[in-house]
Amino acid sequence: MPVTAITPCRAGSMLKCMAMKCRRTTAAFLALALTVPAAALASDIYKWTDEDGVVHFGDRPSGDAASQVVHVSSRPTDRTAVQARVQTRKDAAAAAAEQASDGPTEEELEARERERAEKCAMYKERLQMFLTSRRLYREDENGERVYLDEQETLAARADVQEQVLEYCES
Repeated sequence: MPVTAITPCRAGSMLKCMAMKCRRTTAAFLALALTVPAAALASDIYKWTDEDGVVHFGDRPSGDAASQVVHVSSRPTDRTAVQARVQTRKDAAAAAAEQASDGPTEEELEARERERAEKCAMYKERLQMFLTSRRLYREDENGERVYLDEQETLAARADVQEQVLEYCES
């Protein structure tokens, strides 16, 4: 068998020589990259249970007779089906948000009306008390009474009248 000599790169063709080496290296890495995943996919998966009852999985059998090969099947993802499911979920969420933003329910409206009627009655009662009382007071931070002067009394009565108008007018 004849032996061929490896010739060194000539000075004028140094770039061509480096390009050839780069192509060979790239081709070798590409071939390796294509074979490694195929080898990983082709290996078997084994399942066994140890003496403590713990189930184990591995790429090699455990050595005892109880090891069994697990058959794993896979299929490619149907992208259109996934997109359809995502769109369905988005549509359902949008519909729920729209329904929630449509406005208050009948029960919420009734609760608001009851609250409004209670506040109306409370402020009417308070206004009646403010109009019939000779002197009004408020409690300070120590719980002691501080009597209002005439200006403060008029302001308190005006505030309560505003509250009556707000809650009692339909």
